Amino acid sequence: MSSQQAGRLSVGVIGAGPVGTVLGQALAAAGHQLVAANTKDPQATLAEADLVLFAIPAEEIAGTVAGYAKAGLFKPGQLIAHTAGEFGIDVLQPAVEQGVIPLAIHPAMSFTGTDLDLTRIRESYFGVAAPEVALPIAQALVIEMGAEPIVISEEDRKIYFEAISVANNFSKLIVNQSIGLLESIGIEHARVVLGPLIRSAVEEALADGHTPINPEELLS
Repeated sequence: MSSQQAGRLSVGVIGAGPVGTVLGQALAAAGHQLVAANTKDPQATLAEADLVLFAIPAEEIAGTVAGYAKAGLFKPGQLIAHTAGEFGIDVLQPAVEQGVIPLAIHPAMSFTGTDLDLTRIRESYFGVAAPEVALPIAQALVIEMGAEPIVISEEDRKIYFEAISVANNFSKLIVNQSIGLLESIGIEHARVVLGPLIRSAVEEALADGHTPINPEELLS
C-alpha cells in the first residue's frame, strides 16, 4: 500500500451522492487519506487510491466495474468496495480477475446529505462481505467509521436486502400516507402530531421482536 502511515489508506470515492461523500468523510476522520471524492476523473482516482469506494447506483456497478477492468485501470492488491445492499462481492468479479481485493460495505441507514449522517453512522450497522482472508479489513473499516459490521453471505444477500428495503421504504410510505390523511381533515402540524406515536410504535415493535403474521388477521 502507498499510504504514508502503517494501516492508513489513500481513499478515492467514485460517486457524487451523499453516501460516498459521508463515508469518505468518515474514513478521513478515522485517519485515512482522502485523495479524491466525487471525482469526474476515475482513471486518476484508481491510479492513486489504495481503497476505491464505488458509491454509485446499484444498477451501474456491474457495467462500470467491467468497463474499468476492460480498460486495465485496476491495480493488483487494490481494495475495491461498493455500497449497494443488493450485491455482495460477485458483482466485482471483473476487477477481481485483475488482482483486486473485493469488499461489499452497505450502510443500513438513510442518508440526508447533511452532517447528521456522520452522527447516524455511529448508531448504524453495515452489511459487509469479502473473501474470508479480507473480511477483517471490511469489518475494521466499518468499525473505524463508528458503525457495527454484520457479515452477510452471498446466499443470504437477497433476504438481507429485502429486509432493509421493506423497513426503509414501507416506513416512509406509511408515514407519508398518515400525514396526508391528517392534513386532509385540516389538522395542522401533522408531522408533529404523528412523531411521538410513530417513534413509540417503532420502539415497541423493536422490543417485541419478530412475530409471525397470520394473513387473515390483516383482513379482519
